[in-house]
Amino acid sequence: MTKYKIIKFLRDAFPFIAVIVLWRLSVAFWNPAGILAIIPIFYCSFVRPIPWFAPFAILFCFLIDYRFDTLVYWTVMYCLFYAINGFQTFFDLTRVDKNALYVFMIFFGVATFVLSITNPTVATLMRAAWLFAWVSTLYVPITALIKRIYDDR
Repeated sequence: MTKYKIIKFLRDAFPFIAVIVLWRLSVAFWNPAGILAIIPIFYCSFVRPIPWFAPFAILFCFLIDYRFDTLVYWTVMYCLFYAINGFQTFFDLTRVDKNALYVFMIFFGVATFVLSITNPTVATLMRAAWLFAWVSTLYVPITALIKRIYDDR
């Protein structure tokens, strides 16, 4: 009986653990400042809302800002999108196909573009394009893994 409780606890904790691991595995080229943690933050906040995940997401957006040396940029972008999502009546992100990949691409693309035009050099724009392509590509497997583990109760 306790074995099943441990498995249920690990399944419930997996989205939180995924954010911590992706943020912690920060590598300059592949995961700068732990930005891949924005994938489970977005997915578990908007597509598959998890109770009590929003305060955790705000904390980790702040930690991404800390590593990126942006003041509170990702935190503000997350809170802005959270507010927009709260007032929306046209789209239900919980029912969008492909785990809301296109909505995530709009969110992350706009945020990355705005961040890259603050210092418009060719290197910055190329890095922003690479980051957008890389994070958008990894969105599908990471969300599929979260969906498979968390929703398989």
